[in-house]
Amino acid sequence: MVFGLLCLSYFNALLFLTIASPVELKPEIRFTASSERSRWFNWAWGTESTVSVVDRSPVVSFPSRPAAFGAEINDPILGYVIPLSSFTVPCSANGSEAALPSNTGCPNLCINGENQPTETWIALVQRGKCEFVKKVREAQRLGAKAVVVGGEDPDISGFPDTLVNMYSPEDSSDIKISATYIKFSDYMQLYSLITQSNTTHSGLRTLSLLITAEYSAWEWYSPIITFIIILLLPSALTFITLLIHRIRAARAAQRDRAPEDVVRNLPWRVWTGNGWEKHEGGEEIPPTPKAASVVDLEGALISKDSPSAEEATAPPPEEDASTSLPAIPPENQPWFESQLECAICLSEFAKGDKVRVLPCHHIFHLREVDEWLIQRKKLCPVCKADVTQPHLSPPVSPPQSPPQSPSIDSTSQTHSLRPAASANATERTPLLSNDLPNDSESH
Repeated sequence: MVFGLLCLSYFNALLFLTIASPVELKPEIRFTASSERSRWFNWAWGTESTVSVVDRSPVVSFPSRPAAFGAEINDPILGYVIPLSSFTVPCSANGSEAALPSNTGCPNLCINGENQPTETWIALVQRGKCEFVKKVREAQRLGAKAVVVGGEDPDISGFPDTLVNMYSPEDSSDIKISATYIKFSDYMQLYSLITQSNTTHSGLRTLSLLITAEYSAWEWYSPIITFIIILLLPSALTFITLLIHRIRAARAAQRDRAPEDVVRNLPWRVWTGNGWEKHEGGEEIPPTPKAASVVDLEGALISKDSPSAEEATAPPPEEDASTSLPAIPPENQPWFESQLECAICLSEFAKGDKVRVLPCHHIFHLREVDEWLIQRKKLCPVCKADVTQPHLSPPVSPPQSPPQSPSIDSTSQTHSLRPAASANATERTPLLSNDLPNDSESH
């Protein structure tokens, strides 16, 4: 599952990189450093600019988007905006003027009339009929310092009236001016303001236009950060997947363990050598004293717990009747009372060993079974019974029947063991039966 999620994460990252990448260009096409940097900026966040008519009160502003080729709009550009169609017409193949001039700005354009803009002026053209880079190159040839490209009519072109990124499918290193794009509705409003303007420049109606762009410091790092995010995304998804898996595994393991308070409340006992000293659950368990050893004169190790010569000859101490139970005959002793060894460590119970009694009546060394139930499983190591669930009462061996009276005739016992009559015997007839006739009838 983890490997599948890892592959899926890498696939999503590659798919995102493919979709978000800019327009694929031909291998033989080359760009300048400035053009390529702008192209990366526009691909990452789409740098925005503003086109404002400053000789109107209030100022009329239109959102725009700089082109991915040409010069960057680092400083505000102020100039007279003039449509190319106001003083140029498309040149025909034989040098004559075309009958229907348009403002697309597609080459080749010829000067129409005596008026021609001078000083700092900004060309206004419309999208369509040729590529963006050809429009800007033609405006630069005519002396424009910047170009504003308006959108195309959505009803005619079928394209939505939104801002687009202007790219160059060919080498644009010869373009030294800036260009920006505005929507069709803004283009029509700007064109209408120019035709109604009272301001003229070289005999042409015009307006004072200001082009500004905001390049934040973030845009310098956006391609690098985007690339790093694409690389780290699969690793982050894999880490989150592994973290969720570990949390689920930890919760599942916690559900398989027994709560500590439940284990501490289970009854426990101490083996005295002759019987079990019983204690209820929840009592404070005294620590087991460590056996100290000393060295005798011959160099032998003698444990403090080992009986000395005087203790060996002394009579055994009397046990407290309130804490120690009398010895039970083996034939009447319950099966769980006859356990002699711990099933965890496989060692026999010694005098002073503390054991824990589980609800299933199996007993183990207290420290070992507590660690097993709290840290590993809440099941009995022998019968797999859940210690957190109630258990049935322990089975007790049934009482023995009293011996039969000697007055009973031995012949009755013999008759009880006689086989059944074979007169009506079948395959299902029991071999032993008590339904036999009396001795008087048999004789």
